[in-house]
Amino acid sequence: MIWLIGCHGMLGTEVSRRLKEKKIDFVATGHEVDITDFSALSDFAMNIIGKNIDFIINCAAYTNVDKAESESNLAQRINEDGPANIARLANQIHAILIHISTDYVFDGTDNLPFTENNRIVPIGVYGKTKAAGEIAVQKQLEEYYIIRTAWLYGHAGKNFVYTMLRLMNGRDSIKVVDDQKGSPTFAADLAEVIIKIIEQASSNSPLPYGIYHCTDSGEATWYDFACEIKKQGIELGLIDNKNCIINPCATEEYPTPAKRPAYSVLDKEKIQKTLGITIPAWQESLRKFLESPLFDKSRIE
Repeated sequence: MIWLIGCHGMLGTEVSRRLKEKKIDFVATGHEVDITDFSALSDFAMNIIGKNIDFIINCAAYTNVDKAESESNLAQRINEDGPANIARLANQIHAILIHISTDYVFDGTDNLPFTENNRIVPIGVYGKTKAAGEIAVQKQLEEYYIIRTAWLYGHAGKNFVYTMLRLMNGRDSIKVVDDQKGSPTFAADLAEVIIKIIEQASSNSPLPYGIYHCTDSGEATWYDFACEIKKQGIELGLIDNKNCIINPCATEEYPTPAKRPAYSVLDKEKIQKTLGITIPAWQESLRKFLESPLFDKSRIE
């Protein structure tokens, strides 16, 4: 049995969909089970699911990077206390935990992709609480997978792709930051990797426990990402206003409460070699997202 926590978020929605497609038995929860309350977690596991939980997938997180600066206590409860409680429960019931983390645990001062062995140096409240969540999991468990990802977009929730398409359809010009670099990642691709980890962990040659990086391949600035969205959006008939101009700008021109890492590309060599997979290029996955029957055109009008 698999317990999916945070099933209504962007990634949780994709994981849930993939589990259903694969006909894998699972239970999914959202806000109805408070991850910051260990008793609530334990009661649900014991009384509702029973003790036969093999895997727990934790997709729950406080992800509003800017708002975290003023809601640090809430971010800390969800991103640190929550994973600590889930890991404690996983240890008690002998379940394997798959916990999702972020590129924001790094400060972004290097110019080479970050490996799993790089020292974590978060620079904002969001990154600090996610880093604390990683540490909490590692203190509680030996059987865990921490997957760091970045720049997620998907069919559920707000995301950069839907926002850009809507703005391009409604404005003559937009400004997009051109000095922050990362790897755009389709949540469905990450969901597929999570399923592969579970399948391999259930086999005779399980994936070694530990930290893994997983994003789509390649790197881009937000400006590069926006330009590709426009290009593909026009090709697929999703943009009526083909003359919208995308202007690059510096981070200083678009001030936000939270400081972002300037370079947060993650090295994916470990997970590709260990799982024997090839991660798709971010441009290819963007096309897959835009062409999907699940793409919600009402959100770009």
